[in-house]
Formats: sequence, C-alpha cells, structure tokens
Amino acid sequence: MSRPAGAPAPAGADLFRALHRRRPQGDPLVLPGPWDAASARVCADAGFPALATPSAGIAACLGYADGNTPAAEMFAAVARIARAVDVPVSADVEDGYGLAPGELVERLLEAGAVGCNIEDSAAGVLKDPHQHAEYLAGVRSAAADRLFVNARVDTFVHGDGDPGQTIARAALYVAAGADCVYPILAPAGVLPLLRSGIQGPLNMVARLDGEGPSPAVLGELGATRVTFGPGLQRRAAAALGEIVAGLR
Repeated sequence: MSRPAGAPAPAGADLFRALHRRRPQGDPLVLPGPWDAASARVCADAGFPALATPSAGIAACLGYADGNTPAAEMFAAVARIARAVDVPVSADVEDGYGLAPGELVERLLEAGAVGCNIEDSAAGVLKDPHQHAEYLAGVRSAAADRLFVNARVDTFVHGDGDPGQTIARAALYVAAGADCVYPILAPAGVLPLLRSGIQGPLNMVARLDGEGPSPAVLGELGATRVTFGPGLQRRAAAALGEIVAGLR
C-alpha cells in the first residue's frame, strides 16, 4: 500500500522512536536498507517494522558514486521509497548537503521521512565536533519531535579509531539532541566500551557476507539497532549479475 508524496508516515516519528526504547539485550532493532520503491516493498512485506535508506545504495541505483548524488535526486528517491510503504522510513542524508538545518528538515519531512542519518565528516575529513553539534542542535530545533536524528560518528572511517574520541563526539551530539549515535565501522571488540560510554540508543552496521557478527551478537554486545549500509543493494546487484551472465 502506498501514500501520497509528502504525506507523513501513519506510524510517524513517535513510533519510530519507540522502536528504539527498552529493547532486550540481544534483540536490536534491525533496519534493512532499501534503495528504491520495489526493494522497500519487499522489506516491508517481509515484516520489518521500519526501514533506513542507505545513501551509497541509492547513489548506485541512480548511477552516481557514493557521496556524489545531488541533493534533489536523493530526496526524490527517499520520497519514492517512503510513498511506497506504510512503515517508518529514516533517510541517510550524508552530511546534510550543505543545507541549513531548517531547509534540511523541511525537505526530509516533504519526502515523508520520519528520521535521518547525518554524518560528521565531509569529503573524507572529520568535521569540528563542536560545530557539527551546533548543526545537529539546529536540526533538532527545527524538527522538534518530528524527526529521529541518528548522529553518525566517522572516527573509525576517517579518524584514528580512538574510542575515547568517539565517545567524546557522541556526548556532544547527544547533548545537541541526537536520538541515536552511529559509530560506523567500529570493531565489534570495542562495542562494549562504546556502549558503556555513550548515552541512549547505539547503531551498529552488520555485514551480509558472514564475515562479521550477526545482528543478534551485535545486540548482545550493546547495539540497540543494526543497519547494513549499502549491503543489500550490493548483494542484489551481484545476484542480478549472476542471473544475467547465465543468459548468455
């Protein structure tokens, strides 16, 4: 079932926020990452209570390298996904595309998103954490409770992987109003340390190739929610490649 473009999700941000609360250890909120309307319907029909779009997966679907998708095309893609399903959709909007907090919030709400993922790096360089915290505070102020804000911390991608730095950045972002913290690509071994030092929900990424911990194991280690980045889109593309190769 679909809904008009720009219409708020029936569940809304409140239900999406509630899905993160009081989760039993070992039972994280698992959010698959659809890259278009068709994949969103597949995920929703499979029974997942919410979805989280991957910017890299959408970029690949639209023919762009990761990080090069024009903002207008990203928001249009998110709108198609949100319109296609009746479960909450959170959107990965990279570092905000240079938009002022109010405009970013307006465009997310117009697209039908109930949450967003915002990273603290640009062009492979970590942002000043205090300035980024101010940006997140502006997003929270403009959105009030209408958006669930997932603050991605890129210290394990573009920094030195220091857990202390990660925890310090997370504290600033939570104080600014972030609902969840996402230390992307943090090793599973440091997850208990991060869990002990970070307030509120904690997002971890899981791999789909069997090389990393399962969502349940990540939950046991302290993850509140688990996402997959562009993993689903890449697996689907690989499977399609095998099918097409068999047609020759």
